[in-house]
Amino acid sequence: MNRCALAALAAISACVLFAQPKGGPRTMADDLKQSYNQMKNLLTRAADEMPDTGYSFQPTPEERNFGGWVAHVADAQANSCGRVSGNAQNLGAAQMTSKADLVSALKKSFDVCDAVYEGATEANANDPVQSFGGTVPRISALYGNIAHDQECYGSMAVYLRLQKLVPPSSQGRGGFGGGKGKGPGGGGKQ
Repeated sequence: MNRCALAALAAISACVLFAQPKGGPRTMADDLKQSYNQMKNLLTRAADEMPDTGYSFQPTPEERNFGGWVAHVADAQANSCGRVSGNAQNLGAAQMTSKADLVSALKKSFDVCDAVYEGATEANANDPVQSFGGTVPRISALYGNIAHDQECYGSMAVYLRLQKLVPPSSQGRGGFGGGKGKGPGGGGKQ
């Protein structure tokens, strides 16, 4: 083997070694918890960033207002995570209109879900639980909740942009000044 080929092989080996996570690969339960916590962070920040007046913002009469999205997430999560734990809940967020009440309901829904996600393990991932579509493996129900949260956050991010605010998932990327929730003023659109 020539020196160039040997050097290339050594470089590739070094890259592979440094690219592997320390302590081995992440488990399915750890991945589930990380995905949930990322969505929890984004949804909480989006709800906090929208000013009180923005909670009634509705781009068209057919769409929910921003507060309606926060309420929908809160009620859906309390019900979904509650089903997994055997205690489905309705927080009544759909009847709330103020930012303070809706943010409080969202936090309560995360309290319900925190316990369920924290209790997820490799050993109980396939345990049957009740979901909207019937009995499914625990991990399916929990990833289904995350997928629903992602869909809702996507809509909420558009509402934030329509209010000239940078969604949390885009903050710090250079556009709109890259600042926390700041509107136009520091750069191009993101």
